Amino acid sequence: MLQAIGLTSARHRGLQPAVDDLTFEAGPGCVTALLGAPGSGKTAALRLMLELDPGRGITYFRGRALHRVAQPAREVGVVLGDVPGHPVRTARGQLRMLCAAAGVPASRADELLDTVGLAGLGDQRIASLSPGMDRRLALASALLGDPHTLILDEPAEGLDAREADWLHGVLRSHAARGGTVLYTTSDAKEAARAAGRVAGRVVSIDGGRLVADQDVVEFARTRLRPRVAVRSPHAARLAAVVSREARAARRSVEVVTEASSSRLSVYGSSCAEIGDTAFRHGLPVHQLADEVGDTGPVVSHVVPGGPARRENGADGTGLSEAAAAGTGPDGPDPVGSRSAGSGPVGSRPDRAGLVGPGPDPGRAEGCSPAPDAAGPDLPPPIRRRPARGPLRPVRYELRRLFGVRTTALIMAVALVASAGISVLLARDGRTPLPNVLAAWPSLLPLPPAAICAGLLGALSFGDEFRYPALAAGRGTVPRRLGLLLAKLAVSAGVALLIALLVVVASAASLRLVYGGDLIRIPPNVISLGVSWSGLTVGCAWAGLLAAGVFRVTAAGVAAVLAVPVLMVPLVQRMPKAPTARSMTGLPGRLRELAWPHWPHETDRWVLAAMRVVAHPVGTALTLSLSVLICAYLFTSVRGRVRW
Repeated sequence: MLQAIGLTSARHRGLQPAVDDLTFEAGPGCVTALLGAPGSGKTAALRLMLELDPGRGITYFRGRALHRVAQPAREVGVVLGDVPGHPVRTARGQLRMLCAAAGVPASRADELLDTVGLAGLGDQRIASLSPGMDRRLALASALLGDPHTLILDEPAEGLDAREADWLHGVLRSHAARGGTVLYTTSDAKEAARAAGRVAGRVVSIDGGRLVADQDVVEFARTRLRPRVAVRSPHAARLAAVVSREARAARRSVEVVTEASSSRLSVYGSSCAEIGDTAFRHGLPVHQLADEVGDTGPVVSHVVPGGPARRENGADGTGLSEAAAAGTGPDGPDPVGSRSAGSGPVGSRPDRAGLVGPGPDPGRAEGCSPAPDAAGPDLPPPIRRRPARGPLRPVRYELRRLFGVRTTALIMAVALVASAGISVLLARDGRTPLPNVLAAWPSLLPLPPAAICAGLLGALSFGDEFRYPALAAGRGTVPRRLGLLLAKLAVSAGVALLIALLVVVASAASLRLVYGGDLIRIPPNVISLGVSWSGLTVGCAWAGLLAAGVFRVTAAGVAAVLAVPVLMVPLVQRMPKAPTARSMTGLPGRLRELAWPHWPHETDRWVLAAMRVVAHPVGTALTLSLSVLICAYLFTSVRGRVRW
């Protein structure tokens, strides 16, 4: 059961809200179509239900608001637009990454690929999928958590008749198993066809307001009318002849000229009658076919001091038979619709979606709440909440990082470049061995390994903002502590792997080219190892945090390069005064203060870390990371306060 109560969009610069006090229900075992012309507020209503846009109102999914559902992916499946994934990622890789985000087994991806008919296209990239295949993948993404409710925005747009029929069959199957299906469409015939085999409803909106809420049988009877589509080069003359003969025979025939001057829509006649009339008058006919036409929404108007009356939309096709019967107090409503103003004066929808009493008329003057106060006369505010983080963040980050070939390509470039540079540096014999193994000449601000580690760190957040994958339609990455820690851990692990592989590749290259006499273990190998690891991990974290703050990959790469280019010269130019005291013996004093006493061998590691931080590059990198962490926390807090 889905209950949308009092949905109202936030006003922007005095404009009318896209959705205005919209209330309706979508029951289980039912396919509900949200019907409206383009710009009528269908997508805005869905975004309000999913708490993607600010406004007022509330939506209950089986009695709970979305932000109170512990695992939204297992309650609501959403399709808003195309699949939000990296274009070079495969369909199977995309689904497996989302499986880690939803907390379901990875085998669920292969099951859904078979369900949606993509079993043979699992290794195909997202960018190469056709619109129909892309929509199938989007539906598979929505079904990953086996949700009870499906919410889809224009799911059949751009699909051919065969793909649309398949999609409607999937929606009906989900509803037949007891699920709730709500989708938007601008085609009245599609709304009636999609729910034709199960108990379905059609909710019509216009200008963000509820126009009618009907079951599909009543909707088809009152909204869709049979007609004859005629195309003729003499359409105006044929329309006049058909109208004149209908008046002479006293038959109720309506002729409507379409936007094209050569096309007519004739209501109340048949193909045989129109063909005979055209033949008698010698008028050529290029098309003559039976169709089902849309008469437009039946809008309810309340006349002050009189009964309510209904009339059709502004398409000029006239009243339908049921709409012309009248819905005043002297007769029942043959349409069975519920309009936004169908309740008594002063009524409002209560929390259960029913019509409840309005404000107390005996309230003293001057005691009404402020317009923006959350009182009984206003629905509760809808706050724009960020997407939930993945339930398995480390697994999600690993699949996101290694699901594209970019990661392997960057690591291969780092290894090849480092091996070549190390061979060139060892040629003259003047470069120290640690710099040779790290492939760090004095001309480069950073070694290739550190630059590649920073690039992978920048892509960790940069690709998230460019190709959001955690939630459809949100466009941003949730600033969750678990996701941040997972990204920091995975990027650090990849940076350490690159650092180790670069040293091994450089040593192997030197041994191959110059023999094994050049390679020897230096006495301060621990300090050098800590320095080398800290440099690569620090660059990876700098790129990651900068991309998370500025939401672009280029900012992460710029932050990595700014450490040796800007921060190191600033650190070196700082005034150096003579020191009166020394920190000698600090590891021993720290060991005495710590509750779990670490072994004495740990002092060597602490001293090595202190020497790394004391180095100009280490100091610059530490300062940069401190600034980026503060900026990341500031943007996270500001985003939560704003919404």
